[in-house]
Amino acid sequence: MGNKRFVWALVGLLGPGVAVQAAELGFVVESWYTAIYDTEYMEECPEGIAIGSDEIWFDSLSPEEKELQTEGGTLQVLDLPRRPNSYLRGPNGEDVCWHPESVVEPLMRIVHGKYSYGMNLDGNVDGSATANTCAHGNFTSPDGRIQGIDNQMYRLMGCVYGYRSEGYLEHHANRERQDESKGIILIHVTNVDDRRNDDAVDVAFYLSATSLHFDSAGKIVPFSSYRTVANRYGDTIRGRIVDGVVQTDPGAVTLPLYGNDGYTDMVFRDFRIEIEMSDDGTRAKGLWAGYHPVASFWDHIQKVQHNVPVGQYNCPSMYVAAHELADGYPDPDTGECTALSSAFTFEAAAGFIVGPEESSEVEQWAEGVVDFLKSADADAR
Repeated sequence: MGNKRFVWALVGLLGPGVAVQAAELGFVVESWYTAIYDTEYMEECPEGIAIGSDEIWFDSLSPEEKELQTEGGTLQVLDLPRRPNSYLRGPNGEDVCWHPESVVEPLMRIVHGKYSYGMNLDGNVDGSATANTCAHGNFTSPDGRIQGIDNQMYRLMGCVYGYRSEGYLEHHANRERQDESKGIILIHVTNVDDRRNDDAVDVAFYLSATSLHFDSAGKIVPFSSYRTVANRYGDTIRGRIVDGVVQTDPGAVTLPLYGNDGYTDMVFRDFRIEIEMSDDGTRAKGLWAGYHPVASFWDHIQKVQHNVPVGQYNCPSMYVAAHELADGYPDPDTGECTALSSAFTFEAAAGFIVGPEESSEVEQWAEGVVDFLKSADADAR
């Protein structure tokens, strides 16, 4: 019997009384990224890459100050004290990420392209205002299949070098999450009658309390068991499975966010997700999208402000642009929108999701699957 068939035999033969069987699907998110469509020659950024905080600080100095504060040019962007000097530059030495309105700086360079990854969140294709949105520009998917994509987060961050595909910030954040087993998102799909087509399932989101398990190639081993953190997260939305792809209705969801030494929450309104499962059921990939409040986004930016020089952006310009580009959920008093349409891509491994107080029976079965997969991996090598 081949490995694929044996894995599914194990999954299917968990035995009566074990809830995970045909009624559940679980996923542990291996990596996720802000959905950035970037081209080789940056056509989507005609003004160029966003100006970094260090560049603004350095250009503000006289030749004599440049010589003194960089020790004759020997201090580079990440060296002390040059690194903090680039953001401790308010009128009274304020941190401009925590006090972005203390200075006025050049407008942020943003995306002006036609294409983006994401979803049509507001239901129209012309970007006109709706009851819950402000007028904004829409995108088309790179393959032309989806019109009216709402992704103002991409418009904001797509010209920030640290967030592009060759940038540092999100690659580093994913490495941190995996190396430290922190901020790991778990996705639990329940009430599943058919893993290929099912018109009514529930999809819940948790924070893992269990360390990740890796194979010899550094990939997360599928079908490990993961306990959820008690009394945190757990938002659940309705959905369906269509040809092996989990699709949800919109709902309010909060996800854990850890990366670049910052821990906070990612809050979403009208959140929805698509999960495309691999043929053998061991892995999945997909995209989630929704309206991300500017306040939630900015909370994260403040907590990772030490990465401003690495990311090559500056907080005051980004703060202004984030508010100007916000296209979701108008403030009832001012009429100004308070959230950014956004999209994120992800990859995941199949797993068993166990509640904090549940029996360890599922974990014992999962350990057997993991042991088999590790043995198969070793034999293949």
